[in-house]
Amino acid sequence: MSENFAYPVGLRLSGRRVVVLGAGQVAQRRLPALIAAGADILLISPSATASVEAMAEAGEVRWERRRYRAGDFEGAWYALITTDDPEANAAASAEAEERRVWCVRSDDAGAASAWTPATGRSEGVTVAVLTGQDPRRSAAVRDAVVEGLRDGTLAAPRHRARGPRVSLVGGGPGDPDLITVRGRRLLAEADVVVADRLGPRDLLDELPPHVEVIDAAKIPYGRFMAQEAINNALIEHAKAGKAVVRLKGGDPFVFGRGMEEAQALAEAGIPCTVVPGVTSAISVPGVAGIPVTHRGVAHEFTVVSGHVAPDDPSSLVDWSALARLRGTLVLLMAVEKIGAIAAALIGHGRAADTPVAVVQEGTTAAQRRVDATLATVAEAVAAEGVRPPAIVVIGEVVAVASPDHP
Repeated sequence: MSENFAYPVGLRLSGRRVVVLGAGQVAQRRLPALIAAGADILLISPSATASVEAMAEAGEVRWERRRYRAGDFEGAWYALITTDDPEANAAASAEAEERRVWCVRSDDAGAASAWTPATGRSEGVTVAVLTGQDPRRSAAVRDAVVEGLRDGTLAAPRHRARGPRVSLVGGGPGDPDLITVRGRRLLAEADVVVADRLGPRDLLDELPPHVEVIDAAKIPYGRFMAQEAINNALIEHAKAGKAVVRLKGGDPFVFGRGMEEAQALAEAGIPCTVVPGVTSAISVPGVAGIPVTHRGVAHEFTVVSGHVAPDDPSSLVDWSALARLRGTLVLLMAVEKIGAIAAALIGHGRAADTPVAVVQEGTTAAQRRVDATLATVAEAVAAEGVRPPAIVVIGEVVAVASPDHP
């Protein structure tokens, strides 16, 4: 049998004495996990890194500012030796062996009685990997397993109650790689997915064949409003014991009517998990080379829905106030009304030569950007045939990346 073979075991250290010798970079990396495990930590070292000192000041560890001395491991369950003093390390290791204390040595793994695995966590699962004395390989395997668990590519079925369950998941701006890790994992666990037209469609192709995918735009709603029909579909499938994911574009609560769905589920007594998404209001300008804020240019940005024209009595937007702002305006759902919006902003005092960029299908392979000014944006959008979905950015930040910008 290989001399590097190690018997894996999980230690329950809550309330138990753990002694750490040394307070440098190695201890700084290892201490957070020991703190999270609830260990009673005694740190022995003449000095410490700023981060370790902060842990001591916060009361997370007890720090004795001195060197190791015989007897320090009395009553300990676990020891971590990280000092740069070979003689002290050897003496401490010998004491640990004599007292039958599991001991990890950062300077000489071969002389230790225990090894620290490369660990990672995902939704209550702890992954620990040991590959002899090859820490880089351990970390690589750990990362691959944890990533697979998080994004659902590594199948790890778990028992769950068949009670009602709905997750409102923000799918991000369009690129399937921009969904959150938790959102992708919930999709992988779903029985039913109710998807918006603007959700990241490529993610749906990755779902197993048994998953029922429902296009929210095609739900029959008869006498019901479309939104009420969607709410009813979520409730119906959840009550049937299905794991339901409501996949929405961007973020569920940024012009996504996510709160209406959450309220409907709450009224029906169905638990609802909200998973925030990367909103297109910030991400799409970013990938198009436009920062919504920039030092010395814009210290604020405002996100506005443009689906209602400024002269419509039902509009809740104060375009006069927006025109007076000096920061960036980001308009969602505004392509069809951009002419009226630009005219209203100019009419209320915003300069006609204010830079404007319209980014269509941002973050996808079909992304394109059209630049103009407030005075010319309506004409440019019509001439270029810009269609939704598109984000409109108004302000000096549009020109930040241009060669002429200082």
